[in-house]
Amino acid sequence: MEKKVLTSETKVRPRFSEIDAMTIVWHGNYVKFLEDGREDFGIKYGLDYMSVYEAGYMTPLVKMNIEYKAPVFYGQEITVETAFINSPAAKIVFEYKIFCVKTGNILTTATTQQVFINAETRELELTPPPFFIEWKKNNGLEI
Repeated sequence: MEKKVLTSETKVRPRFSEIDAMTIVWHGNYVKFLEDGREDFGIKYGLDYMSVYEAGYMTPLVKMNIEYKAPVFYGQEITVETAFINSPAAKIVFEYKIFCVKTGNILTTATTQQVFINAETRELELTPPPFFIEWKKNNGLEI
């Protein structure tokens, strides 16, 4: 049986304020591009930040890895492809590919991990919250 993969694509055009003295996107701004991808993914699949918070949880980022393959330039249209990586653990894992829209070349790859924190107690959840298990079921993901 083929594994179901949930993905979203987000178009981004870097702004002048995001470039450095070398006229390329400053490395720290890629974090914003990943955030754009996560936000769009959440909206598309019903795992947006406010829905998670309304379910009683927060999902802070605890791990991030970014590999810069080629620079992104001011005004260059890029696509951030965000893929949910299913895991039985109480965490949300995403893989990203940032492509140049014009050439299709991969410019950056990345991964992020988020954990669940109980919004009321501020304690780490060691098992997947019930709403997350339900979300996975509703999206055809194996538990």
